[in-house]
Amino acid sequence: MEEATAMEVEEPKSKKFGLKNSIQTNFGNDYVFQIAPKDDWSSMAVSLSTKAVKLYSPATGQFQGECKGHSDTINQISFSVSSSSSSPHVLHSCSSDGTIRAWDTRTFQQVSCISAGSSQEIFSFSFGGSNDNLLAAGAKSQILFWDWRNGKQVACLEESHIEDVTQVHFVPDNRNKLLSASVDGLMCIFNTDGDINDDDNLESVINVGTSIGKVGFFGETYKKLWCLTHVESLSIWDWRDARNEANLLEARSLASDSWTLDHVDYFVDCHYPGEGESLWVIGGTNAGALGYFPVNYRGAGTIGSPEAILGGGHTGVVRSVLPMSSMKGGRAQSQGIFGWTGGEDGRLCCWLSDDSSEINRSWISSALVMKPPKARKKKRHNPY
Repeated sequence: MEEATAMEVEEPKSKKFGLKNSIQTNFGNDYVFQIAPKDDWSSMAVSLSTKAVKLYSPATGQFQGECKGHSDTINQISFSVSSSSSSPHVLHSCSSDGTIRAWDTRTFQQVSCISAGSSQEIFSFSFGGSNDNLLAAGAKSQILFWDWRNGKQVACLEESHIEDVTQVHFVPDNRNKLLSASVDGLMCIFNTDGDINDDDNLESVINVGTSIGKVGFFGETYKKLWCLTHVESLSIWDWRDARNEANLLEARSLASDSWTLDHVDYFVDCHYPGEGESLWVIGGTNAGALGYFPVNYRGAGTIGSPEAILGGGHTGVVRSVLPMSSMKGGRAQSQGIFGWTGGEDGRLCCWLSDDSSEINRSWISSALVMKPPKARKKKRHNPY
């Protein structure tokens, strides 16, 4: 049974965002891991700690159906995009059960399954390649490649990393390049043209120095790379020449000093609106509040005052943020909705913005929240 309730929340320092409604995805101690949108935004997929994926309407929150079949934790979900598939209704998911599965979200049935073996775990996947025929996956110290058209494995790289490969991403605008990131603290760039192997296809290695949790591309031509680690540090790189542009080891403290709410305990993600050079890091508290903090990665590297605050929706750690500012059709299509968030309280929260003047950046608040110097908290929380 799906339960939805409507409520209004006023954030004293940032009044542009109210909680439109929230959905309890399950009853009990189930987590929301990730929220992923369909290309036309007619549906959003939500992966849960129940090893299932539920689908909802981003516009109304209406429950659409459920995909079940994985036997272990689901680590990533993503809808097919036009460059890699002619079936936009197909949802892909990877799991610690060693499989990457495809689901028809019209019938909620599994339509294909690629297995790396029962002893493997798949932590991340990405579609790409020069001919858009490759499916890459990050596993236990290995990077696996399949031709997704026939399901045949074409390569296995096992010398570049020595621990779990947490992220794999084909580079936007450079579809033959693949980035991998690992618990071993390394990020690697591979050229995936021709026969793929460790000796001939590894182009560069970036040593971050600590376990890597999440990475992404941003900037004009997507030449820049952001990296969040498991100890909540943030670094910015130019991936083409492996050059470090900023290294914010105390990113949580920098963010915490810039607002009046509790200490920032963790980072959920980074947000890039799709153009320009600006980047925001999304930080959260264990109590469930979120802030969008602008990252100044030039010079010494700083984190500015939050330009959006989402408070009053969650009661625990937030795992995923889906902003609708990048939605096709902009504000007219999103109906004033800022986006959705999901977390360890098992809730999906829909956030509403009442500002109609910011078309491309409707989620940005005009109120900047500065923390008084004397109110600074000294205690450093353990990383999430």
